[in-house]
This record gives sequence, C-alpha cells and structure tokens, in this order.
Amino acid sequence: MNISGNTVFIPGSTSGIGLALALELEARGNRVIVGGRRADLLERIAAEHPGLDTVRIDTADPASIESAAKEVLTRHPDLNVLVTMAGIMRVEDWHRPQTFLASAEETITTNVLGPIRLIAAFVEHLQEQSDATIVTVSSGLAFAPLRVTPSYNASKAAIHMLSESVRLQLADTNVKVVELVPPAVRTALLPGQEESDFAMPLEEFVTEVVELLREQPDVKEIQVERVKFLRYGEARGDYDRVVETLNASDPHGR
Repeated sequence: MNISGNTVFIPGSTSGIGLALALELEARGNRVIVGGRRADLLERIAAEHPGLDTVRIDTADPASIESAAKEVLTRHPDLNVLVTMAGIMRVEDWHRPQTFLASAEETITTNVLGPIRLIAAFVEHLQEQSDATIVTVSSGLAFAPLRVTPSYNASKAAIHMLSESVRLQLADTNVKVVELVPPAVRTALLPGQEESDFAMPLEEFVTEVVELLREQPDVKEIQVERVKFLRYGEARGDYDRVVETLNASDPHGR
C-alpha cells in the first residue's frame, strides 16, 4: 500500500496501536477515520485532532458494523484502506469452564468474527477502487503461545490464516491484503502492559511499521524486528525454546 494519499478507516483506534497508527498515517498525508465504541473518546479525539474524522462502531455487533460502514462510505466514498484493528486480550484459566468460556466466546466474537464482518461490509466497495488495501492485525502470539491467553492466541492464528487465504482469493482484484504482526507493545491491552519492559514502546513500534510500509509498499506481512523471534521459531527449529522464553520472561508471570 502507498504510504500517503489514502482514505483509511481504522475501527478500534480510540487508543493504543490503532490511535497511534491513525495519527501517524494522518501526518503522512492520509485522510483517516477513527472508529470506536465510546462516544466520549471519539469526541475527545475529534477535538484534539481535528484532522481526523470519527465514527462510532462496535465490532462485536453486526448491526453496528453495517450502520458504521454506511456512514463511512457516505462521508468518504473514496475510502480505499480498511484496517481491522479492534481486538481484546484476556487472561484465562482453562481448568474449569466458568473461568474461561465466557471470555473465550467474547474474544472469538471480537477478534475473529469482527474482522470477518468488517471485511464483508467493505470488500465490494474496495474492489471498485483503483488501489485498495485490507490490513488485518494478527500477533506474534499467532506463532508462539502465551500460556495464559489461549483464546487470544487462537484468534490471532485464525487471523493469520484468514489473511493468507483471502489474499489468494482477492489476487484477481485490485485489493491487497496486508497482515500486521505486532509483538507485545506498550498499550493497555492487558493490565500493566503499558509500563512493561517486556513490551515494545508504542511510538517505536508505529514508526517502524510506517517505515516498513514506505520501504516495502508491496509487503504482505508487516513484521518489526522484535516480532521475528516469535514469528519464525518453528522455521528456525527452535520453537520449544521460543515458547519457553516467552512464558518465562512475560512480566505478568502469566
């Protein structure tokens, strides 16, 4: 994807990676629409960053996705980039169903069905644009599991394979599919992660992501250097060591 001149919709971007990416893309000459559930956060973002547009959307709610898609496309008929950013991460104990089942169902609804429904809402429109991109968001944990987040790990593995598959199907169109593969980043995705030395600083992550897009406009997977330890453990033949290191060094003791 080109690094400037796009109209970009990022559902799930009222904080964390999503908001930081929205601001960086806007600074690089893109029109960016921030999507989120909370009206008060959207109002604050619009006031603090008047260059951004905002749309209320709950990616766990099919009706909300449908409504938001209509609103976005009415206001921005030139939309050509969709970033399926929204996601949740929960610590789970799988010894008893009452300690994981509700969390697992919510995680899969948000992290897997949400992106699927978003793509469904925009894919026909994107095929009508001269140059379009769908950016999915997986995780280093799609390739090496963190012990205490089974549903999150599984959801991101699903997004990786979904990205690979949809890319093949849309190869006969003008729509590119790019998978963003973050490592742990200093955000509020889990309690304490914003202050974690284990996690990558947010600004550093987003800067590297945008530079990779600038240098490699045809990239299929956006991989910052810090995620490659997780991403390629199996290919290197040291998967067991990667899993052991990941679970031993995680600061939450998870």
